[in-house]
Amino acid sequence: MSLKKIALVTGGYSGESVISYRTANTIRQQLDTALFEVHWIDITRTGWFHVGGGELRTAICKDDFSVMLEGRRLQFDAVFIAMHGTPGEDGKLQGYFEMLGIPYTGCDATTSALTFNKRYATAVAAAAGIAVAKSILLIKDQPYDEAQLVASLQFPLFVKPNNGGSSIGMSKVEQPGAAFQQAIDKAFAEDDQVLIEEMVTGREFTVGVYSIGGVITVLPITEVKADTDMPFFDFVAKYQGKSTETTPAAIDELMAEKIRATARQVYRAFNCRGVVRIDFIYNEAEQQPYMLELNSIPGQSEASIIPQQVRSMGATLSEFYKMLLLDCLTYPAKQ
Repeated sequence: MSLKKIALVTGGYSGESVISYRTANTIRQQLDTALFEVHWIDITRTGWFHVGGGELRTAICKDDFSVMLEGRRLQFDAVFIAMHGTPGEDGKLQGYFEMLGIPYTGCDATTSALTFNKRYATAVAAAAGIAVAKSILLIKDQPYDEAQLVASLQFPLFVKPNNGGSSIGMSKVEQPGAAFQQAIDKAFAEDDQVLIEEMVTGREFTVGVYSIGGVITVLPITEVKADTDMPFFDFVAKYQGKSTETTPAAIDELMAEKIRATARQVYRAFNCRGVVRIDFIYNEAEQQPYMLELNSIPGQSEASIIPQQVRSMGATLSEFYKMLLLDCLTYPAKQ
């Protein structure tokens, strides 16, 4: 049986590229070489490249996503998308591969674009009956009344870029004042849209959800606690060891089942494919999980949640990634 030729696509155009390379490294190390011939594809603002032995970089032909190697044209059977931020998480690459009819892992172009925009995602979730925090969206160069913002929302607030991940550009603001405007400016430095969101009090949980053959499975739940010197679960807490993650979470079955049921509801509402990670705050007074965010391409680095949950489930990453790839090969081509 010939090996399936897999393009492991990583890099990207945003500050999240550093996380993308970590994710791709984990995936490359775990993909079954008895089944897959894996090729590292680095997408950067300077070009799209196949990275071979000795870091040899060969340009990708964007007309059909192929590459000339040793005088022969290599075309791929499938793409494993290991890229956070644009253009790999916001639907752009997904739409490109759909036009070419090349199967790829993860959510389709529509879902990727929708979930990458936090404001749109919360609107869809709310319409589906999923609890979300109250929020306001600011658009760059459109005037806003800070006093009106302060009056319409309850502090503390989270101020974050509307598009993006890894908590880059995010701030927690305890009260009105100069810090509020500084937080808005910080978020606008990362994106042309800024989401201001009320803080929901409660315990923070995150959970991976995936589907194989249309069957949805919820991975073991992780509870996340930022260290006491961290204001919230930000980039540093996520990727520099400033948080405590407990997998599986030490919670009673009633709470766990409410989180699992809501996670399945979110997955269906957004028409997800492959593996996603959903972040929740569980408000114990209301006994209800609030959806914070849906990450359509969750991190796979050593510091990431999904690998922890896969191992807690009793599976290996090699088995898990094989399932995702083989399943994506069954997706109908869109051309």
